[in-house]
Amino acid sequence: MAGKPLKRATARISKLAPVLEAPAREPSAAMLIAKRIEEDIVLGRRQPRERLIEQDLCDLFQTHRGDVRLALFELEKKGLVERIPNRGAMVRGLTPLEVREIYAVREELEVMAVRIIAFPVAPSEINRLEQLQRQHSAAVAKGDLLTVFYSNLRFHQILFGLCGNACLIETIDFLAQKVHGIRSYAHAFPQSLDRARRDHLDMIKALRGSRRDALIALTRRHLEPSPQAYIKAYERRFGTAVLASTD
Repeated sequence: MAGKPLKRATARISKLAPVLEAPAREPSAAMLIAKRIEEDIVLGRRQPRERLIEQDLCDLFQTHRGDVRLALFELEKKGLVERIPNRGAMVRGLTPLEVREIYAVREELEVMAVRIIAFPVAPSEINRLEQLQRQHSAAVAKGDLLTVFYSNLRFHQILFGLCGNACLIETIDFLAQKVHGIRSYAHAFPQSLDRARRDHLDMIKALRGSRRDALIALTRRHLEPSPQAYIKAYERRFGTAVLASTD
């Protein structure tokens, strides 16, 4: 059975209930472990290419290898973890080329979603976005990066959900998951967090005014800080020669 660390994880997820959809049933131990590791990746506590040793994780979460392996499998499906033959699992380290390619596709898909949103948007949907943005703004002010992450995630899920195309929504969500690990690089700078906050407020104004062109421009701009910060950090760590060879 899972020990105290998993109970603390359950309590923390419960505190975020206003942000997250209520689960139909209590998450399994494996899903809680996956959630904890994902949060550590998002917050920069686990770095790209860091090894995820099964026994260390068993000790940390006071559980058995079966739960840990299932958790790592879930994270691998999301693109956050990769398995290297004879080395085990590690946090996936994206190259600058991979980051640019993912964000190029994200931009086109997210703009596509914005183009097909039916205007005018119902006041109830705008109210949902405003409620989430109040949570996001409060979390930015307090430096609560975990709530920043979840409220930002839910904000965009609701925003792009307005397009009504299930396949497009699913693909946007999948690509966003693949780059969860680079978010911490932009979040290290308060100005980036404040810019995201202001972008969200401007997006709500554009929705309320049915100003599609403004919303498209904001959607493109909103994607810029994270990949830029990650690539700069990658270049500082590995040098420009390595950067050039991966492009």
